Amino acid sequence: MADSVPHKRGPGRSTWLRARKARPQLVLSRRPRRRLRNLRWGGRRRLRRRLLQAQAAGADWREVACQVSRTDETRRPKTADPNPAPSATPTPVAAPSRPCPELLPIPPVRPVGPGRALLLLPAQQGFTFSGICRVTCLYGQVQVFGFNISQGQPAQDVFSTYTHTHLTISAVRYSMPEKSKKEIKREARALLKSHLNLDDRCWSMQNFSPLCSIVLLEHLKTSTVKFLTSYPGLSYIFTQENPTFQLTPEYLTLRSVGIKKERKKKGLFLSKSALSTLEELVNVSCEEVDGCPIILVCGSQDVGKSTFNRYLINQLLNSVSCVDYLECDLGQTEFTPPGCISLLNITEPILGPPFTHQRTPQKMVYYGRTSCKNDCENYIEIIKYVFSSYKRESPLVVNTMGWVLDEGLLLLIDLIRLLSPSHVVQFSSAHSKYLPTLTPSYVDDKDGLYTKSKSKIRNQGFKLAEFAENLEFADEEKESPVVFTGHKLMRVHSEFAFRLTQRNRELHNKILRDLAVLGYLGQLQPPVPKPLSPLHGMTPYQVPFNAVALRITHSDVAPTHILYAVNASWVGLCKILDDVRGYTNGPILLAQTPICDCLGFGICRGIDMEKRLYHILTPVPPEELRTVNCLLVGAVSVPHCVFKNQRGLQGTIPYVTTDYNFKLPGASEKVGAREAEDRYRGKPRPKPRLYRR
Repeated sequence: MADSVPHKRGPGRSTWLRARKARPQLVLSRRPRRRLRNLRWGGRRRLRRRLLQAQAAGADWREVACQVSRTDETRRPKTADPNPAPSATPTPVAAPSRPCPELLPIPPVRPVGPGRALLLLPAQQGFTFSGICRVTCLYGQVQVFGFNISQGQPAQDVFSTYTHTHLTISAVRYSMPEKSKKEIKREARALLKSHLNLDDRCWSMQNFSPLCSIVLLEHLKTSTVKFLTSYPGLSYIFTQENPTFQLTPEYLTLRSVGIKKERKKKGLFLSKSALSTLEELVNVSCEEVDGCPIILVCGSQDVGKSTFNRYLINQLLNSVSCVDYLECDLGQTEFTPPGCISLLNITEPILGPPFTHQRTPQKMVYYGRTSCKNDCENYIEIIKYVFSSYKRESPLVVNTMGWVLDEGLLLLIDLIRLLSPSHVVQFSSAHSKYLPTLTPSYVDDKDGLYTKSKSKIRNQGFKLAEFAENLEFADEEKESPVVFTGHKLMRVHSEFAFRLTQRNRELHNKILRDLAVLGYLGQLQPPVPKPLSPLHGMTPYQVPFNAVALRITHSDVAPTHILYAVNASWVGLCKILDDVRGYTNGPILLAQTPICDCLGFGICRGIDMEKRLYHILTPVPPEELRTVNCLLVGAVSVPHCVFKNQRGLQGTIPYVTTDYNFKLPGASEKVGAREAEDRYRGKPRPKPRLYRR
């Protein structure tokens, strides 16, 4: 048998504990070095917030880090620590550190009255929120969606909805005057005197730091917002309650204003290519020599064209007094209800989605459909008619459709040739790589849908004689004809999160179109604080049959059914050159769709056959209604909530039925749709004719 070897036992747990107790207290262990790395998500977030607070207040980050470590140790559950063995060497007493300034949440918020809150923003920091409020910069300078708001400027209404990207109030680094800190505080206190009481001013000055901006947030309630939120299911657009959200004083303060703080990642993010493009376009627009560029923005769907246009307009308004805007997108219009081609002069910033800033255009034509695939020729003719009103006195931003495949690309090439933009901003993204690079040489060598390619001579321009004849220029421009030398292509790579699919995109776009129509109808409501008036309780205008002509733009309807199509429909109030007063009875029907000015829209809420009157509800003022002599009915419909969810209705709802027959002619969009009139292609369109029924 082999000799047995005695087994040596290692030190037991009690021996290890005794050795640990006897270790000097000044020896650094690995535990403090691992403490920051092993922090949980909440601890890391608190540490980062305190470090940012110290940096904004000008304190030393090492002292704050030590303070965070001590705070975390006090928050940790207490355990029975073993008594350390007495050490031979005395433990030195740490010298008292200099006191750290009082640390506040970033950004600090303070209630200053019912529906009012004060926001302190350190330099180059932002506050992302959802909801609506009125923003006033009391001291410093902030930026909202590209527009700078400085002290002394009027308050701005800001709409941060859940249908679009949340907005952010960012502090802009302004130039510090050559004054002492005491003088700067005295100046800021004088500016706050007319807005805040003594306690709020003292709190602001105690927490004031150099390069800090002071913002006043106020509760906002407009008639349009009240009208939109009166319908069930639409209140979530502006406010969404989270039942699991912690009820902190900051949350309650912001809730009284009507907003909620959101994470920074939910705000707007612009790529480097977008920022460089914006900077270059603003510099070009501010030059005296070429101060009126024509900027055409193109790209496929859901790449951020509309967001870029809003941000660009706000950036331009920081330097110029006004910006012109040409709307060529029929489906997702910016300032009008859908189905319109319009030209507007913008003098105020755009701080919200389209349904919050419906405006009256300088020139508008009602196309009647949300797509031009069935009649592209009429679409081009309308753009030429609207563009003729552009006077070249301010920069022009052109918004285009997201249809860039097949005929849509050819139509875009025609549009570039007709408008002759100085800059073409082409959007591309990871999910839309099928749009070719629209360089000047590519546009010249490619045949469009209605135009032919032109060979471009080097160092020479090309003239558009046929199109220039229809445009109105100043006297000095007529003497020297305009020579277009091509455009500068600017590529922007979009990095927006692509959430929509082809299946739900149509539903999403339809919701936005309905919101635009509701935003337009919100102009019918009385100003705040008067109560809302239901649409069925308002007095409509009475229009005789023989005062206006009728035309259905999107489908062929028999003359015997024309009044059924007009009743309870969305109508365009237009003005044609023909005189319709010679017809005694009516209704007067147009044989062709005219290209004419549209002054506004309304709802034909009823037809009186005995008195031969149309009952039309519209926010267009009476002085403009006197010139209306044509009603155009298109494929844009009144939102269903207007019929089904009107307050005060009892019993059977008019115009609503569950017994609907889709087999009737005109009951479906595909049945009775008017095809493109190819026989008029390349020829002048006939003049609209009037005939009496």
